[in-house]
Amino acid sequence: MAEGLLDFTDADFESQVLQSGTPVLVDFWAPWCGPCKALTPTVEKLAAEYAGRIVVGKMDIQSHPQTAGKLGIRSIPALLFFKDGNVVESIMGAANEDKIREKMDTVLG
Repeated sequence: MAEGLLDFTDADFESQVLQSGTPVLVDFWAPWCGPCKALTPTVEKLAAEYAGRIVVGKMDIQSHPQTAGKLGIRSIPALLFFKDGNVVESIMGAANEDKIREKMDTVLG
């Protein structure tokens, strides 16, 4: 993973995301998903840019399906923004950098 980009699992999702004191962006993806792979450089760039303000990580739904199932993730890529343990914003499908940045700024208030 790139600098500032975490790798979330079913086992650590609650402690790393839901219990985080900092807003968290989770990129739900899978290795076979072309649009997911295309989105990765943008997510990596924003993780570095927003380091210290928003925790950014990826979650492979193929390796860790439980959390995606609980959250109702039906298609990927899916970007969910968490604050105080709740989903406060989301982007379904491929998105450009400006759209993701806009949501990140909204979450930060």
